Amino acid sequence: MATFREQLRYHAGAFFTNWRNPEYGVAEKVALTFRNRAKGLVNGGCCGNHGQPGC
Repeated sequence: MATFREQLRYHAGAFFTNWRNPEYGVAEKVALTFRNRAKGLVNGGCCGNHGQPGC
């Protein structure tokens, strides 16, 4: 089982990798982050939109 620190490192890395995606503008990235984090809270952490900002 991964430690909290390892999980945090993985998720933080994925978050910033998704934010570097040139496919979306800054306003769209912010909106997607809020939407995906809200979905993640409801679904137990997973928003289901892997590769999008905030997921």
